[in-house]
This record gives sequence, structure tokens and C-alpha cells, in this order.
Amino acid sequence: MTDQKTSSQIERIKKKLVIAKNTDQDLKVFAASSHKYVVGEVAEIDAVLQFESDYNIGLPDSYKSFLLHIGNGGKSYQNSAAGPGYGIFPLGKNVEEFIYANPEKYLKEDCKLYPNMSDDFWEDLTRNIEENDEISNEDFEEESGKIYSGILPIGTQGCTYYYGLVLNGEFKGRVVNVDLDRQKPFFTFESNFLDWYERWLDEIIPENIMINEPDLFQYTLGGSVTYILEVYFSAHDNETKIEGLNGILKKEKIALEPLDILEAEYKLSSGAIQKKILQILTKFDYQRAFPYLVDFSKESLLDVFQFVFWYAKGKSSDWLDVIKSNADNISDDETFSFCTYLLKEMNINYGDIIVPFTFNENENIRISAYYALGQLQNKSNYIDVFIAGLKDHSNRVIHITLQALDGVEDQRLLKHYKLIAEKFPVEKDYILVNLNHRLKPFGLTNKTIKKITTDS
Repeated sequence: MTDQKTSSQIERIKKKLVIAKNTDQDLKVFAASSHKYVVGEVAEIDAVLQFESDYNIGLPDSYKSFLLHIGNGGKSYQNSAAGPGYGIFPLGKNVEEFIYANPEKYLKEDCKLYPNMSDDFWEDLTRNIEENDEISNEDFEEESGKIYSGILPIGTQGCTYYYGLVLNGEFKGRVVNVDLDRQKPFFTFESNFLDWYERWLDEIIPENIMINEPDLFQYTLGGSVTYILEVYFSAHDNETKIEGLNGILKKEKIALEPLDILEAEYKLSSGAIQKKILQILTKFDYQRAFPYLVDFSKESLLDVFQFVFWYAKGKSSDWLDVIKSNADNISDDETFSFCTYLLKEMNINYGDIIVPFTFNENENIRISAYYALGQLQNKSNYIDVFIAGLKDHSNRVIHITLQALDGVEDQRLLKHYKLIAEKFPVEKDYILVNLNHRLKPFGLTNKTIKKITTDS
């Protein structure tokens, strides 16, 4: 029997499906062109009961209500209904997406995963697969069943990414994001399927419609900005606050008054909450955020470079002096990568800023540095630097240096190309294929260059 709260939510979701479809008529939302906001006929209660009996499980009430009162399947990938990603699988389909064998055994077990699980826990859980290169198919399937026990696949985001529904244990009813390449799973914020599904709809529907129909959008952290802020300020835990801010961040635009409120809150907050508010301010009002970004760069260059690149890349030139003054402090490859992204947006000759990084002890930084130099129009001015890259002890650096030299035809490079051809008699790390691309303008190959005399 469906209670009054669930019945009301079901009716809201039905209305929001229509609003979302009318809003996204060009099907620009991810995978909307696949599901087209279509949900099929509802499931028969006998079919649901039979599924539960076959696997000796009890489906979470919220998910069961969706099947029985909203719909089961549709026209998306593998006949999925409209929903997050490529939609919601029909009941009973795709049961073996990550429990490959014997789902009758593993679906009824308690889920071993939990929110905010540690890296160590996940490594222990997957060790028998990750550390066994010769694992048999049977053993792999058994280990996979153990890892994902008690989880029903309900949809896909594409590639190896799936949504799973926890069937048993402490977190029954929660939706968990699973990567079959075994990156650590993470749980969605909502406590049940319908709340998760409704939030997906709320993140599609524009703010102006929410304002006009407030009674429909006072329930999820994907609702109106005003509602989200009410939840934010009444929450006593950081998880809810962060999720609320994430909901605001997904909006296309927000009004001036909420930005004023968020700016005031930025000044009073710290840690992850302050960083998330700064991200919001950067997205919706770069000029307002600028002084805070400058100040925050003393704490985290990476976050500042990311926010500017994601939301205000046209203002990249504002950060040239910050990059120059902090060049000696950049030691991790991700920060350096975003530094190069901003420099490329400036349309300047940034070579002299990048060159020192080609000697960095971090291999990934050297790779990014040579790649960035290869994007310059005047890269032929840096022949000596590229030669150093061709002699690097890392094959990956040699590889990227060869790629970066595309279009540079300088005779001084030939003796170093010859040394590479001699060092790599057979293909390794795609070095020879790239070497041959660089030798082609000279009428040479990795074999013929060994026969010529170059200047010593």
C-alpha cells in the first residue's frame, strides 16, 4: 500500500516529467536524445512479486512504487525508462551487469559498500582481482559477486559507469554509482530512489518555472535556489550543506539576492564549504569572485585555476602575474596542467614560463610542459629544450616530445632522432611511430636514418 507522502511524490514526478520534456525540447540534457523523457507502462504487481521471489529479495519500497505507479522501461538504451544517464532499466533486465554469475546467490546478500568508505576498505575488497593478473573467469565472476553483493543494476551513464540500488543491509534503498573499472563507488546523497529520481528532474527544470510553481519544487536539493538556501541554513551537517551548494552550482543562472547571501556566507565559512561557495561565485559572477579568488590562491592554486578555467576562461589573462609569481611553488602535475590551460587561453608566448618545468623531477609535469611548448607558434625557438626532451630517461617524455615537434624541420634534430632509432630497435610506447612522422619530411625512417651520417 502506498502512503500519502509517496502518492504525492509520485504525482509530482509525473508532472515534472512533462515539464522537463517541454523544457528540454531540443534534448540537450545528457542522454535525453536516447530516452526522450518516455516512461513505459507500469509494471504488473505479479511480475514484481515474481522477481522478488526468484531472487529471494524485497525491493525497496520507493523503487517498487516507481515501477508500479510511474512506469517500467521505455525507449532508451536496452528499453530503459527516462531517468538519469541513459535511463532506468526495466525490472529484471541487466541483472548481471556487474554480478556476472549466480545473481540468485549474491543479490540477496547484504551490500558490503557504504557511504564515504575509505580507500583502504575498497582496496581490501578488490585485492583478489587487482593483484591477480592470472585470475580465471570463474574466480573473477565470484569476486565481482562478492564486491557488488546486494546491489541491483538500475541504469547506466555509459561506458563502465552504472547506477546501482542497494537491496539489503543498513543502506537499503540508496543509489550508488559503480564503475566496472573498479574506481571506488560513491553513494548519492538521497536516502531513496524516488528522491534521487526527482532531484534529476529538478536539475533539468529552469529556476523561473520553479518560482512560478513553488509547491512542486520544495522537496529536493535540485529545487529552487531559495528553497536550497533554506535547507542550507537549517542544516546542522556539512554533507547536507555541500549537497545544497552542489544543487545551486548546477543552475544555469541565479539571481542577485542569492549571490549576495552566498558572498556573505563565504566570508563566514571555511574549508570545503567556503571552497564550494567560491566555485559558485566564480561561475555566476566572476568580477564579484575575483578578489576572493586572488586571496584563495594563497591556499590552493589548483582550485583557483580550475574555477577560472571552467567558468571564466575568457579572463585567463587576469592570472598571468599570479602564475609568474607562483611558478616556483607549483609542484603537482594537476595544478601545472591547469596552469598551462590558462596560459594557452591568453594567446601569448608563454614559452619562458614553461621551459623550467621541462626539467622538473615530476614526469607528468615534464610531459605537460613539452605538450604545452608544442602548442606554440614559435616552438622552433626552443630547439635546445626539445633536444633535452628527446634525451629524457622517460619513454613517455620522449613520446610527447616527438609529438610536440610536429611541424619543426630542423637539421639539428636528426642526430638525436638517430640516437632514438638506435635506442629503440623495436616499437615501444609508440616512440617509433612518432619518430617516423618526424622523419617523413626528411625522406627518412627509423631504419634509414641509422645509415646516414649526422653531425656529432
